[in-house]
Amino acid sequence: MSILKKLVVVLAIVIVILLIGFKPFMKRNPPLESGTIGFAEDRHGVVIAIGNTGLKKIKITNVLVNNNEYPLNVKIQESNPLQALIITDSLDEEKKYGFKDIDSLVIEPNTSPSDSLEKVNNGTATEKDKTYGLYVVQNKSINKVIIKYRYMGIIYLKEITVE
Repeated sequence: MSILKKLVVVLAIVIVILLIGFKPFMKRNPPLESGTIGFAEDRHGVVIAIGNTGLKKIKITNVLVNNNEYPLNVKIQESNPLQALIITDSLDEEKKYGFKDIDSLVIEPNTSPSDSLEKVNNGTATEKDKTYGLYVVQNKSINKVIIKYRYMGIIYLKEITVE
């Protein structure tokens, strides 16, 4: 075999190994990060600060609560670190506070809640920085929120305990 053919074979093997290792690596390092959790006194309404630590956009595909139940309402609030996320019993003013359907919004990269908090604490946060809050409403107390999302073609599940 010539040197060129050997090089092509070795390169092909390396590429296959990298592709095989990519998905397990991504599964062990999920990009969706959750932060502060706020809730109404009866826990029928919950807002969870969420963000993306990855390099590409995240698309939330489904949200469930407690024992895989569909919530009454799910919205994403798009804001900035200088404006607090809103907890409300009614979404009548959803446009004023940036509430949107999960189907109409993606979570941009580099929007980690912990990074946003650090920027606020350092005085470097701006209105151009993005923050996201997942707002979930149910007719009974919410103890767990399950977020199903897609990132780089891989489906992830994130369970968040509401305490």
